[in-house]
Amino acid sequence: MFDIGFSELLVIAVVALLVIGPEKLPKVARTAGIMFGRLQRYVNDVKADIQREVELDELKKLRSQFEDAAKSVEQSVGDVDREMRAVGDDLNRSIGDPAASGSAPAPETAPGAGLPPPADSPAKTSSEAKV
Repeated sequence: MFDIGFSELLVIAVVALLVIGPEKLPKVARTAGIMFGRLQRYVNDVKADIQREVELDELKKLRSQFEDAAKSVEQSVGDVDREMRAVGDDLNRSIGDPAASGSAPAPETAPGAGLPPPADSPAKTSSEAKV
């Protein structure tokens, strides 16, 4: 802070001894020490307050960035959800899913039901079916 060497402090002490006198010098030195200590504590408190404000400002910026990122992710998830639902609805409509189209269900039959048996194989009789 100040560039004061030992020789300069010695000169200040001699001048103070001559000006103040030997009887009052200990009281003045003690009072000056107390005032200097208070000044140091005050400066340290101000530095700590400034440091806290800087950290608080950084945390606010970080919080803002985090909230922006969260909103972006939430929007992306919503977009993907809407796209997936649209694709699912399109697939259901293309398959003909009655639940998706809103029409009444068509009666389903087994494949080949109501068709005659192939020509190369003889029709099974009831006795052959039991075996």
